[in-house]
Amino acid sequence: MLPMSTSRTKARRGAYHHPDLRPALLAAARRLLERDGPGALSLREVARRAGVSHNAPYRHFPDRAALLAALAAEGFDAMAGAMSAAAAKVPPARRLGSIGGAYVRFALEAPSLFRLMFGGLVRVADHAELAAAAARAFAMLTGETGTSSNPDGTIAAWATVHGLAHLLLDGQIASMRGDPDAAERLIARMFGDKP
Repeated sequence: MLPMSTSRTKARRGAYHHPDLRPALLAAARRLLERDGPGALSLREVARRAGVSHNAPYRHFPDRAALLAALAAEGFDAMAGAMSAAAAKVPPARRLGSIGGAYVRFALEAPSLFRLMFGGLVRVADHAELAAAAARAFAMLTGETGTSSNPDGTIAAWATVHGLAHLLLDGQIASMRGDPDAAERLIARMFGDKP
């Protein structure tokens, strides 16, 4: 068997080259997650949707759990960013409410990502990037509730926003079901903020 020509070998090696592979894979994974849920996420399907070879994701993610962890980490960073932006718009006395409202709104705007972040599909302790992103998001609450002097206050604040997010996502509040405007009015009343 004759060896492949050098130019043909180079073309074959570069056939699936993608200059921003990791962001492209995560973007494809996010679209797939929002459309079909976490069960549809496989490295092969994400690669197909990103337009790269089925082996390309392994350059950044050794397995499906690593991909899910990276996607959840992006979610925590986006949530922390939304909470930070909301807090910056109000006086200090209203920051906690504003952060809470941003948390619930994030869940409603990205339900599949929110469920992935908190659904237990990926163990936070197994992925340093995910653990750091989750800690940054949680720090938004602890910074406003003074966790060192009142750890129960932080848990109460988190339970309130997380519980409301799930009640709204799961359609458990009958008067809000299918009515985003009613949900928004409730969030504004509960957290004393306005969008």
